[in-house]
Amino acid sequence: MSLMEGLLQTSSTVTLLGTVLFLLVLYLCSSGSSSEEQGKEPPGPRPLPLLGNMLQLDLKKPYCTLCELSKKYGPIFTVHFGPKKVVVLAGYKTVKQALVNQAEDFGDRDITPVFYDFNQGHGKAFDTAQPVLYAVSNIISAIVYGSRFEYTDPLFTGMVDRAKESIHLTGSASIQMYNMFPWLGPWINNLTRLKKNIADMKMEVTELVRGLKETLNPHMCRGFVDSFLVRKQTLEESGNMDSFYHDDNLVFSVGNLFAAGTDTTGTTLRWGLLLMAKYPHIQDQVQEEISRVIGSRQPLVEDRKNLPYTDAVIHETQRLANIVPMSIPHTTSRDVTFQGYFIKKGTSVIPLLTSVLQDDSEWESPNTFNPSHFLDEQGGFVKRDAFMAFSAGRRVCLGEGLARMELFLFFTSLLQCFHFSPPPGVTEDDLDLTPLLGFTLNPSPHQLSAVSRV
Repeated sequence: MSLMEGLLQTSSTVTLLGTVLFLLVLYLCSSGSSSEEQGKEPPGPRPLPLLGNMLQLDLKKPYCTLCELSKKYGPIFTVHFGPKKVVVLAGYKTVKQALVNQAEDFGDRDITPVFYDFNQGHGKAFDTAQPVLYAVSNIISAIVYGSRFEYTDPLFTGMVDRAKESIHLTGSASIQMYNMFPWLGPWINNLTRLKKNIADMKMEVTELVRGLKETLNPHMCRGFVDSFLVRKQTLEESGNMDSFYHDDNLVFSVGNLFAAGTDTTGTTLRWGLLLMAKYPHIQDQVQEEISRVIGSRQPLVEDRKNLPYTDAVIHETQRLANIVPMSIPHTTSRDVTFQGYFIKKGTSVIPLLTSVLQDDSEWESPNTFNPSHFLDEQGGFVKRDAFMAFSAGRRVCLGEGLARMELFLFFTSLLQCFHFSPPPGVTEDDLDLTPLLGFTLNPSPHQLSAVSRV
């Protein structure tokens, strides 16, 4: 080895050791910082420099890891998603106290890197995904655009399929890594696919909005886009050009409403049909109640109060399906002391909804499908405070009212007209309730048979 090679090798070793020592010193200094002066911070597993607690997290099912950690560290604890410190709230009492009782403190939205990128913000077995999602998506389409699409319209089917894929990708392990280490972006294929989906969405929505602009009548509102455009026009005429009412905000707002209004309700309905096929005795009771109360006429929203068992089954579907297990991250709006722990302003907070919907101190049988959770001894429907399928507080789901109405009308109408069962050759026990992992928890791919009851 030459002298120069030796010097270079020594220099590289020193640089590497220096970097490691620097990171360790930085970590040790930061871990013993101002928390003693300001108050005790929530406990949690000791993080590694840069990696945080990543090696302890199952990035495919992070909510499961967080539930396990809550058993060790309690209902409020700290984890590090890479270098980012996050406070996790677990269990009904803790989540309610934060999101409802201290709504102002925990009410800000945390914008993760991937969400920032989004918004820059008859009897034959069949797959339930497309028909259910298309039907639900046409509801939000009518609200947003003022008209529905034909199910064979390639523009519509492309938008629905793309929104579904994007929401699935958002919860993938590689995107979790990106949210921890944004500099990894160029090497993450799922991020490239997401960005292409976003670009395609923006182009298609822009074209749809352009068509609505050309036929805009300020005196006849067809939907959300019309309302937005009229408001934008009014502000511009008054000289106010500095507002939220601009074309980019309209496009991303429409994209978000379309995706959210399609995926969550559609996914919940798919879980409902799968659960009816898996538990036919429960399906029989739902259909008996529907036949007795409604008969053959079309169900109405007002029928809900006279269908307590059906309503309980829908709520129990939402509870067990647990489709948004980690909610959407919040941030603290100011320094706050919560349950004896100090949390700095701007800290990311995860209200762990799965820990609320499966809290064994609130639910008699949290891990089984049991509509009795929402029924009293007389068979009447009862509300449960720990039912937080739509989250709670200031950031409660914007579309909760619409989703409740859609779920009731779709589910009741489908159960009125069809009996759902496993495909030929498949038993109820064979139907798998393991979720397909993503930002929302979808049923695993499956087929069902739907036999007409009419």
